[in-house]
Amino acid sequence: MNAPTAASRYDRVAQASAAEVISGYSTSFGWASRLLAEPVRSDVRSIYALVRVADEIVDDPDPVLTLALRAVQLDGLEAETMKALECARSTNLVVHAFANVARRSGIGTGLVQPFFASMRADLSRSSHDSQSLSQYVYGSAEVVGLMCLKVFTAGDPGSFERLAPAARSLGAAFQKVNFLRDLADDHDLLGRTYFPGLDPATFSDAHRDALLDDIDADLAVAATAIPRLPSSSRRAVQAAHGLFAALSRRLRQTPAAQIRQARVRVPDTEKALILLRALTGRSA
Repeated sequence: MNAPTAASRYDRVAQASAAEVISGYSTSFGWASRLLAEPVRSDVRSIYALVRVADEIVDDPDPVLTLALRAVQLDGLEAETMKALECARSTNLVVHAFANVARRSGIGTGLVQPFFASMRADLSRSSHDSQSLSQYVYGSAEVVGLMCLKVFTAGDPGSFERLAPAARSLGAAFQKVNFLRDLADDHDLLGRTYFPGLDPATFSDAHRDALLDDIDADLAVAATAIPRLPSSSRRAVQAAHGLFAALSRRLRQTPAAQIRQARVRVPDTEKALILLRALTGRSA
């Protein structure tokens, strides 16, 4: 891992640009990230900004963006990211902010390449079997959790290795919750079905419960590691875990037919209570 260097004006502008990207999207991440201490907060936002840009390339429903054009854009973003990891500079401000964090935190190509591979899969696959779904979730979500853990553990390889399985479980739970709550849009707007063998037309409460049992098992594994996180990130991760656990509970209480038609959300009042609990160190 490279020694940290003083941030240049360009670095600061890039970091601010990444923060602006994140602020443009209302997500559970945005709520929880406010509890991260600096500089962890800015570093994690720089990671998620790159993730968000890649997501938009593959998910934006604009019909002008053909699959071929999306593939070109995604390939270009990956190439620019890989180049920035090597030379510590990019004319793309979001890429530059990410690369700065990656070089300081030890995030290498071994985590970046699987992420882009999963993003690319969204352009070529409309359904998954168990193996391809496992690969997709690893690249699209688990490695993002590992990138954040690199920042959280601040170059302590022992802590990173001990906490890595829980970080992967938390990322997997987040992704699978989103697959379930976005079942309608993924199928109807994007033409994708992520869960193997799931036919949205016959999606039942039994299917819902089986998927949520798997999600809750991942959340349980992730919860065991939260007390061992550094104080700079512990409250934020607790809040994010609480938000997605609340989503899981609401999904379990929602008829499968309704999940098929509308996106389930946690009300802002409940989100605020979860954040307050995390802020004060209390569990849900």
